[in-house]
Amino acid sequence: MATKTGISVWLSDPASYRMADQPDIAVAAAREFNEKHPEYLVEIKPHDFYTMPEAVTRAVEEGNPPDVAEFHFTLTRTMMDTLKSDGTPLFTSIDQAVAGRTEILGEPVMFDDMLPAARDFFRYAGELVSVPRTASTLVLYANMTILNRAGVTKPPRTWREVEAACEAVAKLPDGPAHGIAWPNCYWFFLQSVAQQGGLIADHDNGRSARPEKVNLASDEMMAYVEWWRRLHRNGHFLYTGTPGDFLGCFKAFENQEVALLITSSVDATHLIQRGERHGFTVAAGRMPYNDEVQFAGNSLGGFSLFLAAGLSQEKQDGALAFMQYLNSPRYVAEWAKLHWRIPITKPALDALNAEDWFARNPNLQPASEQAAETDGSLASLGPLMGDHAAIVAKLVSAMHDVLVDDADPAAAFTKASDEAQQILEAYNAYVDGPPRRTPRDYTVSI
Repeated sequence: MATKTGISVWLSDPASYRMADQPDIAVAAAREFNEKHPEYLVEIKPHDFYTMPEAVTRAVEEGNPPDVAEFHFTLTRTMMDTLKSDGTPLFTSIDQAVAGRTEILGEPVMFDDMLPAARDFFRYAGELVSVPRTASTLVLYANMTILNRAGVTKPPRTWREVEAACEAVAKLPDGPAHGIAWPNCYWFFLQSVAQQGGLIADHDNGRSARPEKVNLASDEMMAYVEWWRRLHRNGHFLYTGTPGDFLGCFKAFENQEVALLITSSVDATHLIQRGERHGFTVAAGRMPYNDEVQFAGNSLGGFSLFLAAGLSQEKQDGALAFMQYLNSPRYVAEWAKLHWRIPITKPALDALNAEDWFARNPNLQPASEQAAETDGSLASLGPLMGDHAAIVAKLVSAMHDVLVDDADPAAAFTKASDEAQQILEAYNAYVDGPPRRTPRDYTVSI
């Protein structure tokens, strides 16, 4: 029997992926791929997505890194900067590896069919650096039972419409104490700035060169912060008092302490179920945007697959072919249905529409529609930055001070921006410093 070419694929495994009796569909895809290509043996190894960077770093140091590794989108720049022990990049450009081919081992290359907003986040200087596998965005969920009683017939779409809806809810004699909630989380800031066409970092949001300057107090950022602060001061916004408190916001929505909630598109199913348990109807709509400026688009979050550098041509082609197989219409559609993700290819979207998936699940459609409306600008894609987690954490702490201590927004966010600049400079100094194995200090958080 001929020796098979082994391909190790390490996948991130957020808790939301794990369902009773439902393994990651990549396992089934690998089994089918191995049957179709008997000269290969693709082996899937799941890792908790929080510890995946550290696990890969350790594997690099031990000389046994995976051939394909999946990372959260916030780690893209750091993975681009990660080196092997010989000082060469750990991962290689996907475009360079594909080399213009339209199929690999008979598997169609899917990049042209991908949703631009999902694919192009992972472009740098015009090249695709990794392959997206899953995508999500922020959307608004509305308790239509409360809104209808307040005379509001559909979920609000803009900042002004949100304020108007909250004011209408506040007039209900037995309505909730607050109109809206969302977690104090970095993603909300980044998406709101992207919607307005604003940049977080220089060098085209870090997409033409590694960023040297970061701005967390831009006009776009302050417009969002001031709107948020006004909602809070007027009693419309419920802040649980804890940064990143998604669970607290879910509970407030379920208990009808608020009529509106902004959170991830992947939360649609369980929020609808919460409404059903408590006797109210939930409708999803787009993430509200600033109606005083032109809408640029919502950036997407998700995970992508990085290809190890230095593989043999045979192993590299097998890894690339499996990436395409995993993004075939059937698997992308199945992934979207199982985990409420945005279908990232047009053929998968067509397949879902052909079976009336969105007609039967209308609250899962706003995220896909919103993602398709992006103008493709560098602003709408969001930033690529090293030490992303530490930088954007400054946004969260500044907003906490504004909401809890009534800190001056301009002062709080200018301070946050200055501190973020120091973090970025420290990261760049590390990357540009003496030869190192891997940026260990920058790969253990998201």
